[in-house]
Amino acid sequence: MQVGFIGLGSQGAPMARRIVEAGFPTTLWARRPASLEPFGDTAAKVAESPAELAAASDLVCLCVVGDADIEEVAGGENGLLAGIKPGSVIAVHSTVHPKTCHDLAKKADAQGVSVIDAPVSGGAPAVEQCRLLVMVGGDADVVERCRPVFETYANPIVHLGDLGSGQTTKLLNNLLFTANLGTAASALSLGEALGVLPARLAEVISRGSGNSFALNALGGDAGGLDRLAGLAGALLQKDARLVADLADTAAVACGAVLDAADATLTRMEHPR
Repeated sequence: MQVGFIGLGSQGAPMARRIVEAGFPTTLWARRPASLEPFGDTAAKVAESPAELAAASDLVCLCVVGDADIEEVAGGENGLLAGIKPGSVIAVHSTVHPKTCHDLAKKADAQGVSVIDAPVSGGAPAVEQCRLLVMVGGDADVVERCRPVFETYANPIVHLGDLGSGQTTKLLNNLLFTANLGTAASALSLGEALGVLPARLAEVISRGSGNSFALNALGGDAGGLDRLAGLAGALLQKDARLVADLADTAAVACGAVLDAADATLTRMEHPR
């Protein structure tokens, strides 16, 4: 399988490297030439445009930041859809609105091209250990065609259902993480006010029934939300907005998890 990869950031770059090192013929494209420099010592080829990359690929993996980036890379006279071959697959690793994947799929289907959504969780360390979590939505046969490529950096690879279900799952995961950040930070602050050092409290809770990934992300610091706000506040804000829009469209209530996430985002100075 010939693979194309676009989105060589902190998450995408190690994923692309694992694909290349596994021996899949790989073509890369990036808006910034600096993103391609680390691949100078690999067998990867570099395309002049997304269209050229698509023409050389059976599977195109997108790991760009947001919905607008997907639309920009796919559209236009030099976009993916201008060069992609019938029978090819586009895998959206970005965390975006499910509607963005459906809109892309409608355009791609007219050209005989399949789209699956495959957002990821775990970060660069998980890629290095081949334990990135991939949440996939789309046709089962197409997912299985892509699985050997995904297995170069991921385990587990969970097929959740129809196109868009991977994105919905990732957004719900991020919403719960946001809510847990706020509750964990509040617990550490409350403990400090009651005379228990936050680092010691975190050490105990991390070994108890109250443990969470969010608690550990705070690093035992009651003020850890301030540090995380600069790193992830805007992305968590984006994802909370997308979940709220999904729920509004489906006319269902988000409940306590969105309330808690909203409180967290407000504390992080990134209100929804």
